[in-house]
Amino acid sequence: MYDLVIIGNGPAGISAGIYAVRYGLDTLILEKDVISGQIASTDIVENYPGFSSIAGMELMDKFKEHAENVGVVTEDGEVIDIKSNGDKKIIFTNEGEIEAKAVIIATGANPRHIGVPGEEKFAGRGVSYCATCDGPFFRSKNVAVIGGGDSAITDALILSNLASKVYVVHRRDELRATEVLQERAFSKNNIEFIWNTVLDKIVGDDNENGVVKMVALKNVKSNDKKEMAIDGVFIYVGIVPNTGFVDVDKTQTGFIMTNDKMETSVEGIYAAGDCRVTPLRQVVTAVSDGAIAAASVHDFVKNI
Repeated sequence: MYDLVIIGNGPAGISAGIYAVRYGLDTLILEKDVISGQIASTDIVENYPGFSSIAGMELMDKFKEHAENVGVVTEDGEVIDIKSNGDKKIIFTNEGEIEAKAVIIATGANPRHIGVPGEEKFAGRGVSYCATCDGPFFRSKNVAVIGGGDSAITDALILSNLASKVYVVHRRDELRATEVLQERAFSKNNIEFIWNTVLDKIVGDDNENGVVKMVALKNVKSNDKKEMAIDGVFIYVGIVPNTGFVDVDKTQTGFIMTNDKMETSVEGIYAAGDCRVTPLRQVVTAVSDGAIAAASVHDFVKNI
């Protein structure tokens, strides 16, 4: 039986693993995906202390190298359920059962889908949620970015260096992104903003391998609709936490509720990073969450 099992191998999970091992806890990280954490698909990170500019994947590689050097053990496995049994937790995975004295949930979150007609049909064939991943496929083409937050504007800037034209479609008349990102976007000649507008439909070829050809847009104030020829649609309308497998107190949208020690409503289960309720979802806050969670687990385990 492990002292601690950490579910998730992104910044929060790795940070928790490093701190837990240094505390002397027998620790295992369960990793569902080879590429862990949203940061791994981020083109450039400019707000993590110590690195004025670094690729997201490179930063994750450094995190993982650090973890390996201090002895953090990682295994592949998708968690299906967690049950309490006395002083231990039983983690049910697709590979079998694992026992631990404590668990840290650090599973992050995934991009939210809008649910408009054509979104699922053309996913991977013109519909994307990651400019870093798919932007090069739209070199010298016209694309639409849906959203007005940091993620939307960051990826609009990435796309502006590849695509001929980038249309930013936002349901409000001003952006939610940070000022520095707004200034960069407004200075780009090939980025055009379409305000007070939502995506209504994505249209493409009807055949099995068809791709996106057009979007239908709707003005939220006038209800006027228009169609626009588009080669790609990049969607950034929020995130959905990966928390369906654990039964603890959550918000209506699934984010885990914790206190300042990262404790959930169930003794021995902790949460860290983007999967929990937090005022800021950044690499630096996820790393901090992981460290706090590991310290809390150390105090918990030594008192069992």
